Amino acid sequence: MATTHSNHDAHHGDVPHVTVPGYLVGFVLAVILTVASFWCVMSGAFKGESALVALAVLAAVQMIVHVVFFLHVNTSKGQRWHLGTFAYTIAMSLVVSVGTVWVMHNVHMLMMAR
Repeated sequence: MATTHSNHDAHHGDVPHVTVPGYLVGFVLAVILTVASFWCVMSGAFKGESALVALAVLAAVQMIVHVVFFLHVNTSKGQRWHLGTFAYTIAMSLVVSVGTVWVMHNVHMLMMAR
C-alpha cells in the first residue's frame, strides 16, 4: 500500500500546488485592493470620471489577483486547457454584456427618445 501512494504527485504534472502562504498573499492583496476602492469613493479624492477609471482599474487588478491566487489559472503546460476555457468564457461574457448594452441603447433611441 505504501507503493500506491509513493507516486501520488507524479501524475499531476504542472498543476500548481496550493499553499497557505500563496492564499495569504492573495488574501492580503484582495483586502488592500478592496480598501483602496472604498478609500477612492469615501474620501472624495477622485471625482466623476476619474473615480470611475480608478475603480475600474482597481477592479481589473483585483480580478487578476483572484484568478491567479485563488483559481490558480496560469500559463503552465498543465493549465493550458483551463486558460483557454477561461479566455473563452471572458470573451463570451463580453459579447453578451456589450450586445445587451447595444440592444438596450438602440431600443431606447428608437422608442423613448421621441
